[in-house]
Amino acid sequence: MANHPSALKRARQNQTRRKRNIAYKTEIKSIVKDVRTAVTEKTSAEAADTLKKAVSLLHKSAGKGVIHRKKADRKISRLSRQVHQMASA
Repeated sequence: MANHPSALKRARQNQTRRKRNIAYKTEIKSIVKDVRTAVTEKTSAEAADTLKKAVSLLHKSAGKGVIHRKKADRKISRLSRQVHQMASA
């Protein structure tokens, strides 16, 4: 365990950020699952709406450093491709 005051503070900050990051990651998983569920159920309006929310959340998470920027872009690309293929079919 840390002994210096600055190290103790850093440990507290890391713990707070870890909890926040876990919350973001859980929210990302949930919204991605919602988009995929809407695609499989063939509800294009709901899929487009949840895709918009997912894109926003993924960009926000990447900006905060919760996930890598390229990972966010990859997820957005794959989700939007699925939604557009379902809409065009």
